[in-house]
Amino acid sequence: MSTQAKQQLSPGLSGFTPYVETKGEEYMSEPMRKHFTKILLNWKQELMHEVDRTVDHMKDEAANFPDPADRASQEEEFNLELRARDRERKLIKKIDKTLQLIEDEEYGWCDSCGIEIGIRRLEARPTADLCIDCKTLAEIKEKQVGK
Repeated sequence: MSTQAKQQLSPGLSGFTPYVETKGEEYMSEPMRKHFTKILLNWKQELMHEVDRTVDHMKDEAANFPDPADRASQEEEFNLELRARDRERKLIKKIDKTLQLIEDEEYGWCDSCGIEIGIRRLEARPTADLCIDCKTLAEIKEKQVGK
């Protein structure tokens, strides 16, 4: 898996420090919400940087190759980059939605069963909206329907 693909799967933030709960701290307290807001904003910033990098790359590399094979190769490369940026655009929308949930103090609970998603799961996937049990069940159902 490429480094770029790995960045899309998780925030991959440099200097990321797991949250350390204090004894008796309430789930999704203000410090926890700030922790996840910081993670999400940094992740969004990294994605936006990639968008800018792609635009610059496509401007710099755009050429009108006389050879049809060279032109096709370049078009395919650009097509792959644009598809990756489209996935990132959708992820940015999901990050924005998640930031709004934090602001509304509705972040961190499973959309399906209503239990706590858990700090470690949210650090692994900050945009998660299902607890691990509900996500596992959803994936099993998806595989069964897909067959």
